[in-house]
Amino acid sequence: MARQVLLFVSVLSVSSVLGQVSYTIPEEMHKGSLVGNIAQDLGLQIKRLASGKARIYTRDSDGYIELNRERGVLLVKERIDREALCRQTTPCALHFQIILENPMEFYSVTVQITDINDNAPTFEKTAMKFKISESAVIGAKFVLERAVDLDVGINDLKSYQLKPTGNFALKVHNNADGNKHVEMVLQKPLDREKQDHISLVLTAVDGGEPQMSGTMLIVITVLDANDNAPVFTQQTYKATVTENSPKGTVVATVTASDADQGSNSKIAYSITNTMDDIRKVFNINEENGEVTLIGNIDFEESRNYQINLLASDEGGLTDFCKLIVDVQDMNDNKPEINIMSKSTVISEDAKLNTVVTMINIEDKDSGENGKVQCLMSKNIPFILKASTNNFYSLVTDSELDRERASEYNISV
Repeated sequence: MARQVLLFVSVLSVSSVLGQVSYTIPEEMHKGSLVGNIAQDLGLQIKRLASGKARIYTRDSDGYIELNRERGVLLVKERIDREALCRQTTPCALHFQIILENPMEFYSVTVQITDINDNAPTFEKTAMKFKISESAVIGAKFVLERAVDLDVGINDLKSYQLKPTGNFALKVHNNADGNKHVEMVLQKPLDREKQDHISLVLTAVDGGEPQMSGTMLIVITVLDANDNAPVFTQQTYKATVTENSPKGTVVATVTASDADQGSNSKIAYSITNTMDDIRKVFNINEENGEVTLIGNIDFEESRNYQINLLASDEGGLTDFCKLIVDVQDMNDNKPEINIMSKSTVISEDAKLNTVVTMINIEDKDSGENGKVQCLMSKNIPFILKASTNNFYSLVTDSELDRERASEYNISV
């Protein structure tokens, strides 16, 4: 896809300087809090900030940081919630540029946002209910809903506890993606005649200081005889879907079988994910295991999904599997052209390679779809040069003559 932008250029001597500075601040700082002394750290005099009309340039719509020219410092402009800004992505950082004019200079600034322990682990449900046969064998496993902690690092979810102990023990598996898979394992036979209901409490604890926790009630109804649990035909299913596929698209079908007869062999399918809004994007038919799209998928937002699926019979026994869905990219994003200075003047005696303006070009697609070719008007004394990643400099390519041409309209 192509896009044109009209750039108006008049004449003035300018130069470019490229520098970079980084800061680290915690989330939830008060408005007006100091981020850093940008003038000092870039070696600039405060009066240069005023004369150069120093300003922040960012492609983001939300301006969390502001520049105070009089003091030469960066300040917190709006409340920064690391979880809202970056979710589980680490490191979490804001990226922007400081732009000055006459001569033109720009500096890259990175502000890394560190996590504080401001979120307790939570369960999507307040309670889980199980129907388990008294004939369930020792070692039978029952998948529990995992907790979600929006914090990261040491403040993230660290452990689970199941109380009271007795018939069941807790088993926690560490997945390759860093999340924890939680199971309740039968370690002592059930006897419906002695106890037909069991209540347990699952507690999730984070690693912050002080520690924060969340709980979920587990209610177990003990049933008569169901000897076989459902079994998926595969532990891992894989599927591929093209981004922007319409709602209702069938992604995959999973299948489980149960060796029991009658009502104990009837299987119901469900999705157990509690993170990443999986249930807002995918749905599974509880009767036939058909997984379909109910939301929009965008390759630029997520290249793959892991859907955790559960098969349960009417006797309360379960099995689980995962469905890995890879998203195929489409060329559905136009290149975005961002001009850092929309009107510029330059002296007719400017030297060759004098910088007139800076242009940033981005394409959110990936691979070949994300590669951008930058072209501009021909037969003019200017060319585009790549100055750094995604940035181009418009520079003089030959001598200027105001008597011959006092201004240029340039299309990029």
